[in-house]
Amino acid sequence: MRIGELARLTETPTRSLRYYEDQGLIAPQRLANGYRDYDDYLIDRVLQIRGLLDAGLPTRIIKQILPCLDSPRTIHFADATPEMLATLEREREQMTRRIQCLTRNRDAIDEYLATVRSLA
Repeated sequence: MRIGELARLTETPTRSLRYYEDQGLIAPQRLANGYRDYDDYLIDRVLQIRGLLDAGLPTRIIKQILPCLDSPRTIHFADATPEMLATLEREREQMTRRIQCLTRNRDAIDEYLATVRSLA
């Protein structure tokens, strides 16, 4: 499929897809005319990348763990190094702090909305 179709199917800007390619996160085939040709499996791969980015993982970490992704949204480490585990533990702690912050903000907004609606 062409880049525009992958962008549409994954709701990802084409610019982001080119960035993922530049970072070595995806590797489309090149047709004789130079156009990129994306395999269907890249739909799930792009969704995985976006999910990991949304979770706060940097592309350098994503690039390291992508070879360990054997099916959509499942991460396995056969030979994880202590350094990789330590890095992932730090990233997980940062995610936890972001989740706690988002939860507090969501709860504050809920409280505000409830108060405003009760006054109306």
